Amino acid sequence: MIRVPESAADSAGASVDLTPLIDIIFIVLVFLLLTANTRLLALPVDVPEQAESALGPVSEDKTLAVNVLAAAPHYALNQTPYRGWEEFKSAFLAAHSQHPDYTVVVAADKHAPIQPLMQLLALMQARQIDQTQILMEE
Repeated sequence: MIRVPESAADSAGASVDLTPLIDIIFIVLVFLLLTANTRLLALPVDVPEQAESALGPVSEDKTLAVNVLAAAPHYALNQTPYRGWEEFKSAFLAAHSQHPDYTVVVAADKHAPIQPLMQLLALMQARQIDQTQILMEE
């Protein structure tokens, strides 16, 4: 233990200021608390290993075709565009509940933003729609 002589302890410059150390400790503590409990949300997607296996003819019977377009409105169901997400969502869910055994085929324009496609995939995952095909170019 370090002892300070009594004559030096009485002067104002001899005391140790712990304020900067406490500030740094609080900043590190807040950082650790904010980053410790973050949940990573993941959407599992099975990607084919070979491009030839992914490309195949799509059977026209028993399919619901969903298009993600490049320009707004971004959604179309069986080539019928919808004005917004809520209108498309209600039409898609009605069509899927009417034909639950149909396979959902998702075709996205390569210039379309990713947000509408991710919103569509999240909806299908939330409704546990697992009979899905995603079309892609060579």
